[in-house]
Parts: sequence; structure tokens; C-alpha cells
Amino acid sequence: MRKMLAAVVSHVFSGATQKPAMRGLLASLNFSNDATCDIKKCDLYRLEEGPPTSTVLTREEALKYYRNMQVIRRMELKSDQMYKQKFIRGFCHLCDGQEACCVGLEAGINPTDHIITSYRAHGLCYTRGLSVKSILAELTGRRGGCAKGKGGSMHMYGKHFYGGNGIVGAQGQVAEAYNISALWKLPCVFICENNLYGMGTAIERAAASTDYHKRGNFIPGLRVNGMDILSVREATKFAADHCRSGKGPILMELQTYRYHGHSMSDPGVSYRSREEVHNMRSKSDPIMLLRERMINNNLSNVEELKEIDADVRKEVEEAAQFAITDPEPTLDELAHHLYYHNPPFEVRGTNKWIKYMSVS
Repeated sequence: MRKMLAAVVSHVFSGATQKPAMRGLLASLNFSNDATCDIKKCDLYRLEEGPPTSTVLTREEALKYYRNMQVIRRMELKSDQMYKQKFIRGFCHLCDGQEACCVGLEAGINPTDHIITSYRAHGLCYTRGLSVKSILAELTGRRGGCAKGKGGSMHMYGKHFYGGNGIVGAQGQVAEAYNISALWKLPCVFICENNLYGMGTAIERAAASTDYHKRGNFIPGLRVNGMDILSVREATKFAADHCRSGKGPILMELQTYRYHGHSMSDPGVSYRSREEVHNMRSKSDPIMLLRERMINNNLSNVEELKEIDADVRKEVEEAAQFAITDPEPTLDELAHHLYYHNPPFEVRGTNKWIKYMSVS
């Protein structure tokens, strides 16, 4: 092994210039393969034990998590720009600041697990396997979108992902879901992404108790640091194992923060100060926390992470260009994919003289 490494180093230095890939290979020889990281203890409800307070982060995992979070951050910032340029219309809810929630969640479950979510789901779309192109094209209403350009920001779907529902935690429905899942011991993880605001109202002004992880009453709960991807990953693994072992449902509250307003029509500064947002960005940003952890544990360095950042910017820019040039769906496709039915059948339009064909 020592001879092989020496040969690689000799080959890299034999040329007058080094290609970026070879520089990266040489640098990777000096990085640690993994690191043991401490994470914040979760608050527990109706549980004797919780997730671990330390975990192992491999270099491969760290690079993957970092890139995924950067893609989501850049994608949301590009969405903001495209909305202001009027390429994106209608409702649009951005999740920048909450990247550790969706990336950490995906890291703690299996690809075959199912996710049902509300809106502010662009990040979950990406972690579930949808491309940046298909997400941005859906936002601009183009045929290459993940819902063929007919769903927009609030109605995106992918394999094992049923996302973009408009209702968020309506009290009656949530209570009924808690009840039946506990009664039947369903393997269901309920997740509250607590970004501290309900539209424009701080949680302290709207709730007598902000212990959302206890809202299941008879369902055990966890309160998790949602700005730390490793905390989210380990809590998700714990919750998934709880369900898979036949113990019934569990509730996770991820304490996180959104940088944008509730939607694009909300500047997000009338009910919170700019200083508050700045403090969260400078002290608790999920990407910054992971970057520091990677560098401090010799899992990467500044130069390598800058290369990833540049690659991500290129990917998002190319996807945005596709999203504004891809054709819009034609009018005769309006009723396509409304029903799962074969063969195709006729669907009435806005009046009885207009007919469309439903093609599944």
C-alpha cells in the first residue's frame, strides 16, 4: 500500500502542472477517513432512552451532506431571483436555512421509505432524488418539471415522495392522525419542522406551550437541534428504528429557522428583526456548522469545499437556464395525469363544450 501511494505522489509531481483531479487525489491522501463528533442531547418525552450524543462522520458522508445542502441553498436563492424576474409565479415557499432537516432526514432513513409533506418542500424533493432541473422547471411551469409543469412550488412529487400539500398541521387532522396511528401502532414518524414562526406569528404569541414534541400526548417525542445535520440524522435513525421494531408512532420536533419570509409575498422583516436573522446566519447556519466540523476534524479543507461550491453554482445555473427555456405544456395536456386510468378517457373542461383527454 505504501509503495502504491508513493507511486501516486511521484506521478502527481512528475508534471509541470497538476490537474485539479490529481490535486484532489493528492490532498485526499492527507485527510482523515472519519471523525467522532459530539452532538446535542435531545429532549425526550415518554422515552427512557434517546439518540446517541456522539456519532461517527465519515469523509465520504461529510462531502455528500455538504454538497447536498449547498445545492439546496443555491437552488432556493436562484428560485428567489427567478421569482423576482417573474419566471416563477404563484405561491413559492423557500427552505433556505432549513437544509439540515431534509438532508439529515434522508440520511437517517431508507430510499424505499415514504415521505408525505406539506409545502416548503423543495429541499425534500432534491434529497428524494429529483434533479435541480426538474424542480426549477416545475417552479417555472415547464414540461420538464417533476409534475410536468402543472403543480408548481406547492405540488411536487417523486418516487416514494408525496409532497407539496397545502395544509400544514391543522389541529383537528393532526389529532386524528396521532390517535389512529397510536391505536393501530402504525410505523409512522411525525415531524414538526419548527422554524419558530407560523407565517408571521412567533410561536410564543400563538401557543401556550411550545413543546411541540409533547403534542402527541400518548405518542413519545423528541426535540432535536434541527440546525445540526448529525443531530437530525441520528434522531431520525432512532425514530425509524422505534417504528420498525413495532413500537408504534413517534413525534420529532426539529428546531430550525428559515431565512426567507413565509412566502415570496412576505419580506420576513415586519415581525422579526434583521439582527435576529443575521445572528442565526452567523451562529447557527447548518452549512457553516458542517463546514467547520469538516475542517476541524481534517475531513476536508477550504480549497476542496470551494471547488464543491463552484461546481454547485454551475449545476444550479445550468438548471435555471433549462427552466426558463424548456417549453410550457400544451393546452391539450391539461387533463393528463389527473387520474390513474387506462385506456384514456374524456374529461370535461371549464364548460361542457370543451373536452380534454386524461392520459395516465
